[in-house]
Amino acid sequence: MGYIYINRPVMVQQVTQGVSITVETFFQPEQSNSMTNEYLHAYRITIENLSPTPVQLISRHWYISDVYYGTEVREVVGEGVVGEQPIIQPGESYQYISAANLRSEIGRMRGTYEMENLFDKTRFTVNIPEFPLVAPFKMN
Repeated sequence: MGYIYINRPVMVQQVTQGVSITVETFFQPEQSNSMTNEYLHAYRITIENLSPTPVQLISRHWYISDVYYGTEVREVVGEGVVGEQPIIQPGESYQYISAANLRSEIGRMRGTYEMENLFDKTRFTVNIPEFPLVAPFKMN
C-alpha cells in the first residue's frame, strides 16, 4: 500500500531592518527515498526590499536541524545565494529556489543573510525565520 502525498507548502515571513524574507517549503517525494533515509525539501525564498535604499545580499549562514542527528545542527556558510549576490532596489524583490537533503522526515532551518546598504556601504544582518521541513506523511 502506497502513501498519498498532499504536498502543501509551509510559509513563514519576517522583516528585519526593512528587508522582508518569505520562505515557502515543498517536500520532494520523487527525489526522496525512505529506504536510504534521504528526504529532499525544496524551499523558495523571496527577499523584498522595503527600505528606501538599494541593498545587496553578500552572504548566507544557515542552521539545519535534522531529527536523525538529534541535537546536532549543521551549519552552511557561503557567499551569496545560488551563485549570485543580488542587488535589490527599493520596492523590488528577488526570489530563488534551493533545497535541503535530510536523513529523516522531519527537520527545520533558520539563518541569516549579510546585506549591504549600497547608499552608505554599511553591512547589516537580516534574519531568515525558522521554518519546518516535514514530509507530508508525518503531518498526520
